[in-house]
Amino acid sequence: MLDRSTFTFLKKLKENNNKQWFDLNRPTYELARQNFIDFTNEVIKGIEKFDSTIAEVSLDPKKCISRINRDIRFSKNKTPYKTNFFALISAGGKKSPMAAYYLQVEPGNNSFAGGGVYMPLPPDLYKFRQEIDYGFEEWKSIVGSKQFNKVFPAGVQSPEMLKRIPKGYEDSNPANEYLKMKGYYTFNGYTDSEFQSQSGLTKMLKDYKTTKPLIDFLNRAL
Repeated sequence: MLDRSTFTFLKKLKENNNKQWFDLNRPTYELARQNFIDFTNEVIKGIEKFDSTIAEVSLDPKKCISRINRDIRFSKNKTPYKTNFFALISAGGKKSPMAAYYLQVEPGNNSFAGGGVYMPLPPDLYKFRQEIDYGFEEWKSIVGSKQFNKVFPAGVQSPEMLKRIPKGYEDSNPANEYLKMKGYYTFNGYTDSEFQSQSGLTKMLKDYKTTKPLIDFLNRAL
């Protein structure tokens, strides 16, 4: 489980987001980072029980987590560090275009978990849309299932939506709503206490298991 001290560190980092403070508190950061690595490993082991593609690749949790340093080269926000821990769990690795499971830990009840593809590159997005168009009946059976909508009441999420259906598709296409999306993923928020409890981990793995058919469908397109 995640320790309370991990949330405390991230909270203090948000209040003191500068290199001097970070360097002074690097030992505390290393402990928090290791706690997140251990937690990510627990999550991976849980996913392996129902997703053979993850079990077959023996993922290293250290290679699933993102760096704490922000890329500030083209950002107006020049704070040097992220104030959360993020992991992406994919059979292809975190840099793969494949749909994946993900989790983010952020204090203030801002943590979340889910899976899918957030902002795929245009060539991959084209393939995902094509797969949804070709296999729309199967897609509907996944995202329209009772279990899916019970676990994810908001349904499939997208970071952005096109105003018009993409070029090459008719307005009358029954998949119209989904073809306008620029990503396809599930999302559930978590409280700080949930990420520090066994029941929270159990809930997260249920989210992932419910998301697996969507991930499998999307990855078939690649």
